[in-house]
Amino acid sequence: MKVQNYVNHRRMHPLFHYAFSLLALGLVVLSIMDLINAIQADDQVLPAVMFVLIAVIVVVIFLLIRSYPIKAQDRAIRAEENLRHFVLTQELLDKKLTIGQITALRFASDEEFPALCKKAAAERMAPDAIKKAIRSWRGDHFRI
Repeated sequence: MKVQNYVNHRRMHPLFHYAFSLLALGLVVLSIMDLINAIQADDQVLPAVMFVLIAVIVVVIFLLIRSYPIKAQDRAIRAEENLRHFVLTQELLDKKLTIGQITALRFASDEEFPALCKKAAAERMAPDAIKKAIRSWRGDHFRI
């Protein structure tokens, strides 16, 4: 598997992030155009309104399809990193750490993880700043 680092750690799923998002956007644009044309032509508006509602439903589904698994992954990452911190330090993670910080900290090696956790909580480091501070990167190949 390819070595992961700050530059290449983000992963995109082309079918979801490009194809599905462009199709959903196209559906919204076309449905709004159809509604405008129906209103201007004094034609039947009900089918055009239904088309817009279908487009809105597709966009909502598009957003939910992504958000639910991410929330589940965030919960798993919080538990995994809390356990890792406990194994390394005999203490739970600082409650001040946000889920964004914890997901960024998961890339830190065991050697730098405890100190970076303390620094991130004390300085309220942004997730991107945490990732940039990591010297020995630990890849996460399971998250999309």
